This record gives sequence, structure tokens and C-alpha cells, in this order.
Amino acid sequence: MKALIFARVSNKDQEDGQSIPAQVRRLTDYAIKKNFTIDRTFQVTESSSKDTRKQFEQIINYVKKSKDTFALITDTVDRLQRSFRETPLLDELRKQGKIELHFLREGLVVNQSANSAQLLQWDIGVLFASSYVRQLSDNVKRSQEQCIRNGQWISKAPYGYKNITLPTGQKSIEVDPLQAACVVKIFDLYSRGNNSFQTVALKMRIEGFATTARGKSITARTVELILKNPFYMGMMQIKGQLHPHKYPTILSASIFNLVQQTIANHNKAPVQFAGKPILFRGLIQCKNCGCSVSGDIKKQKYVYYSCHNSKRICIKKWVKEEALLKTILHEFDSISITDQQITDIIAYIQEHEEQEEALAQQSQLELTRQINRVRERISKLVDMHLDGTIDRGTYQAKLDEYKHEQQELQSKIMAYGESKQELVTARIVLNLAKEAKNIFMSSKLDEKQQLLRFFFSNFKLNDGQLDLELRDPFKNIAKLSDQTIWRG
Repeated sequence: MKALIFARVSNKDQEDGQSIPAQVRRLTDYAIKKNFTIDRTFQVTESSSKDTRKQFEQIINYVKKSKDTFALITDTVDRLQRSFRETPLLDELRKQGKIELHFLREGLVVNQSANSAQLLQWDIGVLFASSYVRQLSDNVKRSQEQCIRNGQWISKAPYGYKNITLPTGQKSIEVDPLQAACVVKIFDLYSRGNNSFQTVALKMRIEGFATTARGKSITARTVELILKNPFYMGMMQIKGQLHPHKYPTILSASIFNLVQQTIANHNKAPVQFAGKPILFRGLIQCKNCGCSVSGDIKKQKYVYYSCHNSKRICIKKWVKEEALLKTILHEFDSISITDQQITDIIAYIQEHEEQEEALAQQSQLELTRQINRVRERISKLVDMHLDGTIDRGTYQAKLDEYKHEQQELQSKIMAYGESKQELVTARIVLNLAKEAKNIFMSSKLDEKQQLLRFFFSNFKLNDGQLDLELRDPFKNIAKLSDQTIWRG
């Protein structure tokens, strides 16, 4: 009878232990003792639990095509199979008399005349092998869940990071400076609102960021994947869920969220308009149906806007960009204030701060005394615990209470220090409001789009008119801009 030798290990790391050569020697000796003629030897490095087992399928097809009967010799049942999925295929060939299964370590031979006890022993071997696979799967899941709880990334590092091995032998990842610079540049370009994935990829290639981690050119798809990956702002996405990770971040959450909103707005606009110099792209929604408002260039110089009408409930009506700009400029005029108004506001804030400063000094002295008292209590508490006067539970409870009180007092002191920045911030905001219109008119397209997002929100196209809202604090400045005296 011809024999087929089947030796398998699950992965490369096992080859030195349960080595394939050692298995082949044992199985060959067995075949010789049985006076079998070795027809083929299959040496396999793959998991027997994979959905697709190429070598196993080759053996089945080889036996089916041949007119001979084969003795399939393997070390143990779990070397050949770890589930009942393969059993019907093998059992059908066994019943046809085309194959005998020889499991060396179990001392089991299953052939055409096998009795119920031998078949049961085969089934039990498969059952134990299947149970072992499930246990491995459970262990892997538990290990992965623990890694997620610890903020560890368990896969290949995203673009912008690189996999490293620590001196302790543990695997980790760290920021790749060159790739991180590319990530920051991509987010910066797209956040301006006047670029598509395609134009960002083109600009990155022009500026020399020509390859990804795998040495391929940066494409629109590469840009999209990078822009949608929350890993750069400290969150790893696993099976649709976000989990915080422990690695350095490349971006702030505010920048990442701004880009996601820009992507959402761009996705609503027709693709054919991507990359065109359209000021209000991705900013305006139709007040009637909620669809995005898209822009197009007519006669190569005039920009018109209309509802995209994806819900098919609006009547197509084009509005000139100049008409929308009139609303914007009017709003800028509403927050324009004079130098005298700025002087009056700053004087009022300064007078108010001087009064607050006098009160703050007294409050800070009292807070400092309270903090010192808490420190004394903590010191006494530690001594009592070391002396055995109080038990550990009482000690820990009181320590947490004192620490919490100490943190609150320190926060109050820090708040007084932060309040001193109000005058500087107010001066910057007021001067920005005063020059907003001039800054907007003298800016480039991408800068204008950033200014629109900075000053305004909730852009709506309402029957040919542009509705919008001023953001704080400019909304309050608009309410008071007609006053000449700011003292109350």
C-alpha cells in the first residue's frame, strides 16, 4: 500500500520544538515497519484551524484522483484536524476504501472496516483537538481585552508611528518623526476646507511626501484613511469602538474633530466640484431640506450656489456668491468697533480687575492657610497610621478626603492666577473684531474659509438669503457695538 506522510506545525516558531524533520523521521520509520511505499511527503506550516487549508485540500484531491488506496500517516489527530469540518471528507474516502488514517501516537488505525469503538476514538481525538482550539481562542481574546484596557495597540503601527522592541523585550510603538510630519501636513491642508482627498494627495506628492510606510505613492485613499484615523489624537478604534491608548499623540482632539466635520460636509457635496476655488464649500446647508449647498463656477469666473437637492423636495435656484458675501460683510460691520470703544472696554475691565485683585489677595492668603492646615492633617494622619493608632481602611479613607480637599484649594488658587489673563485676551479679541472685515478681504481663499469658521456658525441658505450666527464672544460684541460708553 502507498503511504502519504503528513507532518505539520502551526507556525514558524514551532519548527525547532515540534520540528517537521523529527515528525517525518517518526512517520517514515512507521511506514517502513508496515511495509508501506512512501508516495509523497507533505510538510506543512499552517494552522489546522484556518478556514482555508491548502495542503489539506491538496491531499484530498490527490487521493480522489488516484485509483490507489493510501495510508495517510500523521503524528496525532490534532496534527491532521482540529475540528469536525474535515471529518466528512475523510470519512467518505475511508468508506470508499481509498484511504486509511494512521495516527501514530494514539496507536489508532481507521480504515474501511473500522468498528464503532475505533470511530469513536477518532471522534474523541477530534473533539479534544477542537476544544484545545477554542481554549486558545479564549486565551487570545482575554489577552487582547487586557491589552485594550492597558491602552496597548496589538497590531501594526498606524502610519505616523513605528513598531519597536523595548530593552525589556516587550513590543511597543513610537512616533515616527518623518511620517508624523506628513500626517500633520495632511490634516492642516484638509482642515482649510478647500481641498479634497485627491488634491491633498497631489500637494503632498509635490512637496516631497511621495511615499507611504510601504514605499507606495500617497493616494486619495491613503489621505482618507489617515484623516479618519482617531489614533493620532489618542484613541484607537477596535471593532467600531473607541478606546484610549497610552502612546504619544500627533494631533489635538479639536483638530481631528474639525477635520471630521469638514469631511462630513464635503461628503454631502457633489464630487464634480471637488478642488474648485469655491469660498463656501462645505459650509452651507439648505434651511428647507437640510441638504448641502454646493457651488459651481459659471463662465470660468462667476460662482453660483444652490441646494444639492438630494432629497428632491427643493426647486433649483442659483444664488450669486456676491449676494452671500454681502451678508458676511454686513456681519463683520456689526462687530466693528472704534478705538474709543476699545479704550472704554479695556478701562472698564482694568478697573474691575483692580477691585478683584484686592479681594483675590485676601482670598489667596486664606486659601494658603487652609492648604497648610490640610498638610498638617495629612502629616499627623501618616504618623497615626505608622504608629498603629488607626487601621489601614480608616487611614486610606481620611487620606483620600484630605487629598481631595487639598486639590480643590489648589485649583482655586490657580483660578486667581488665570483670571489675570482676561485683560490680555480681551484686548486681542477686541482688536480682532475691529479689523475682521479688512483681514477677511485681504486674505487668500483658504484663509478666508478659516476666518468664516472662526467667526460664524450654522450657515443656512434660506430662499436665496444667507442665515448665520456669530460665534461667542463676537455675538456679544455685535450687541454692544452701537454703544459709546461701556461703563455700567
